[in-house]
Amino acid sequence: MGALPVFRWRLAPDGYATRRQLRARGLRPGGQDVAAQLERPRRRRGPLVAYLYRVDLAKPVRPMTPARWAALAKANAVRRTCPGCRRDAGYVIPASIGTCAPCAYPDLSNSPRST
Repeated sequence: MGALPVFRWRLAPDGYATRRQLRARGLRPGGQDVAAQLERPRRRRGPLVAYLYRVDLAKPVRPMTPARWAALAKANAVRRTCPGCRRDAGYVIPASIGTCAPCAYPDLSNSPRST
């Protein structure tokens, strides 16, 4: 990627967009290579870089099929299921704890609440 055009931050010409900007428009890069890059200078470190894609070559986002919706729901259910007690916690279990709050802190869940 040595011969890419480089633009200063917020000075890219029309017709280029980042992945997030494409997604906001309902588009995806669609297999095209990076067309340009933005650089935002910083004082003590290297510049921040954002890669740009051509909007005219972007393709529409693929629609979600019923099978993809089912797979996503199944994956989210696994993330909510506690491996210790096998119950649905109702929230995504943090990877840092690895279990639901009652399993991770059993002494706190049995103590009476102070009012």
